[in-house]
Parts: sequence; C-alpha cells; structure tokens
Amino acid sequence: MTLSLPAIDVPPAPETINWITQPEELDHWLDSVPGVPLVLDTEFERVNTFYPIPGLVQLGLGDQFCLVDPDVAERSVRFREVIADPGVSKLLYAMSEDLELFRDWLGINPKGVVDLQIGAAMAGAGFSLGYARLVETLFGETLDKSVTRSDWISRPLSDAQQRYAVDDIRFLAPMYEWVSAHLRERGLEAALVEESTRFADELAGQGDLENHYLRLRGGWALTTQQQVVLKKLVVWRELECRERDRPRGRVLADPLLIAIADRLPRSLSEMSNIQGVPASVVRRYGEALVELVDEGRNADDSGIERIAPPLTRDQQMFFKQLKQFFKKASEDTDIPIELLAPRKRLEKVVQDRTLAASPFFQGWRAQILAPVMSDIEDYLKS
Repeated sequence: MTLSLPAIDVPPAPETINWITQPEELDHWLDSVPGVPLVLDTEFERVNTFYPIPGLVQLGLGDQFCLVDPDVAERSVRFREVIADPGVSKLLYAMSEDLELFRDWLGINPKGVVDLQIGAAMAGAGFSLGYARLVETLFGETLDKSVTRSDWISRPLSDAQQRYAVDDIRFLAPMYEWVSAHLRERGLEAALVEESTRFADELAGQGDLENHYLRLRGGWALTTQQQVVLKKLVVWRELECRERDRPRGRVLADPLLIAIADRLPRSLSEMSNIQGVPASVVRRYGEALVELVDEGRNADDSGIERIAPPLTRDQQMFFKQLKQFFKKASEDTDIPIELLAPRKRLEKVVQDRTLAASPFFQGWRAQILAPVMSDIEDYLKS
C-alpha cells in the first residue's frame, strides 16, 4: 500500500517517560495546551471478568506525552470533565474498547471522540487497518508489539511496556493531520466527526439490557413467545454477569440460552435434559431459569421486536444486485464498502425494501451515494 504524504512532523520518542502521579497534577496538565486535540489510549485486561480492568491511561497534547495510573485518572476531576466534553476533541484509534472501558470504569460515555481508524478508511488507507501497519506505511517506523498482551495491571511496568504505551499515542496527532488533509480533498472532513459520533452513540446504546437479545441472531427461528422468554433470559444473564463480574460465556453461553427458550422447560429435570446445559448450571440457576421461562411463556408477546431472520434465497439474489450500486459508489470514492454499507445494514434495507427507514444511510453516506441513489430507489421499488 502506497499513500501520498504531506510533510508532517512526528514527535520523537521521549528520552524519559513522563508519569503523572497526582490527580491535581493531571488537572493542570490537561489545561496546559488549550485548543489542541487530546490524544488518548488505554491498556486494560479482560479475560476472566465481565468488566474490563483498567491498567494504564496514555495521554498526549502536542509533543507532550504522559502515562497515568488508573487510580490517578479516576480521582482527577478535570479528566472526567474532558472525557465527557463534546467541545474537546479526543483522538483515538479503533476506539470501541476504550469507550467501553470508560463507560464501565468511570460511568462516562465519552463525547467529542474521533476514531482515526475510521478516518484512515475514509482517506483511502483501507478498512479496519491496524495501527502499527498504518504507522509503518505513513511514517516508516516499525513498532515493537512484543508487549501488546503483557500484564498491564502489575507494577512496575517494564521499560519496553512504557515505550510501547507512548508509541501507541505518539503518532495519533500526525496521523490526524494526514487523515484531515486527505478528507479535505474529498470534502469529507466533517464526515469523520459525524461517523465517529454516530459510532460512539451507537456503542453507548448497547448498554440497553432490554434490546440485548436482538444480538443473539441464532434465535431468529424461535416463535414470538419463545423470543419473549429469550429476552428475559438474556436480561437475567446480563445482570448476573455484572453482579458476579464474570464473562457471559462463563455464566451461560448464547446457544444454551436459545436452547432453553426453544425447549421451555417446566422443571429442573426438563432443564437437565437440554443438551449442553451443565449440571452445575442447573444446580445454581435452575429454579430461577424455570421461573423466568414460566413468566415468559405467559407474558404478552404483542410488543416484542423479533430477531431479524437471515435472508431468504430470493432476498439473497436481491441483495447481490443491490450491493452492486453501493459497490460502485464505494469504488468511485475509494471508501471501503465495509464502512459505507456493512452487510447487516444492507440486509436490513433488503428486508425493509427502503432506505427511508435507515438513518444509517443519511448524512455523509447520502452524499457518497447521491450519484447512484435514484438507481437504488428504483431497484428497491422493483
């Protein structure tokens, strides 16, 4: 991959690593370079827990970089304010897990965030490109990834870990310059902010327990009443996972929730006969699960949103033809179709037979699709 590059200075790797060790010091540092975007990254661990465990916060302003322990960031009033302030631009790369961390750790849904992985895709660098690869392509520097999966919770961090942590933010501001220059040429500079905001807002909405069952796509074949049961089971599992701080699969995996909703067991013995349900689960949760099944079986199912089914064979043929219009717009603008029109979004359009019901295809996407929009609309009406 070869990408044209305007003259952009990259801050050198610092000779010494700057640690901020007091919340008041962090408050002052965050206001030390007003008007400059804050570059931001985090390191965390989530293997045997439901909630991510924060390990480190990396921050940059201009050519200044600092590392902050989570307890210091947590006690900084200004840090919390900046993260939540839509008027302060925060530059991140592949930000979904970082945003989840701030939501679960600090109870904050960050605002004013700009995801440079999205920006790189809009600028023609490719879809879902890794940070290290883009750094090497743009700036000719190869990052040491040997400590990527290391222990970020224990202290002290090794010198290699600290250097890696700084490198994870050192290139974000110059990367933003490159992305912005290319997006200005394409008339899409505002689109990056729009898409980053949409993505962050959508991620924040995933905390809604009542709609989490819709993500279990394998439950589409259940009857409406069975999906009511599934919804209750999924809400129960979310609450149980949060209370015990255990991963979903360690409590009850998705396929087993679907199997229970399908079989609708009326007793512990019937629960035990469902293939795959561990005896330990029956002992610990069996009575609660049977009670939830009973509640769902007798509940009103008139208002529930059903899980989207897979496309039929005819719809798959329709999908393939419809995708060609989006593919043309994608190729003409050098924006990956995975970003412009993800498969699940296009499937929903096929099922609805309209773009009007999809806010996703408004805004900057409507601008990109304008040359083929009349063809899309005509095809959807056919």
